[in-house]
Amino acid sequence: MPVIRARTLCLANGAVFLLLALAATWLGTLPFDGPARETVLALASPAVLAAMRVVNYAGAWQVLIPGTVLLFLVFERARAAWWVWLVLMIAAPLAEGGLKFVVGRTRPEGLALGFPSGHATAAAAFFGAVLYLAGTLNGAARWILRALAVATIAAVAIARVMLRAHWPSDALAGIALGLALASAAALVASAWALDPAVSPRSRPAG
Repeated sequence: MPVIRARTLCLANGAVFLLLALAATWLGTLPFDGPARETVLALASPAVLAAMRVVNYAGAWQVLIPGTVLLFLVFERARAAWWVWLVLMIAAPLAEGGLKFVVGRTRPEGLALGFPSGHATAAAAFFGAVLYLAGTLNGAARWILRALAVATIAAVAIARVMLRAHWPSDALAGIALGLALASAAALVASAWALDPAVSPRSRPAG
């Protein structure tokens, strides 16, 4: 993910999140929330629901903590700026948790706050990091991993709606927030790698 593309993604996703947050604060549910939710719920057969409950874990700590460790094991680029990705995975839940109170919109069922979706935010942050780190792979492996990352982000968002935990705009906002944070982390990691004063690759051995 080139620096210019990461900066564009950061700004674009940040803008999308801000617009959705302002709309949710002023309007409550957005005009598309009801129809989109009903469309997703109509697809919720027992088999699909069972699959969505499994997919849901891709946005939960039970998968994301070992997943982050796996990134460090697989990608040299992740190890080179390990603190960036660790901060990302800590910042994502802190950001969405705080923003829930700022926006103050409840979930479609119950009184708990739901904007933005925590699972969608965490999944987008983690798999957004995967999108960046996959740039070190060659050929088909890069595109396969990136396609799987994008598909997983979308699947987690749909799962949160289908499991009746969130409005569609909660999930969309979570994706935007998570990708904005991941893009910001990619920018920091790229700057770290390019700075000869701090890059581990530039330091003499011994």
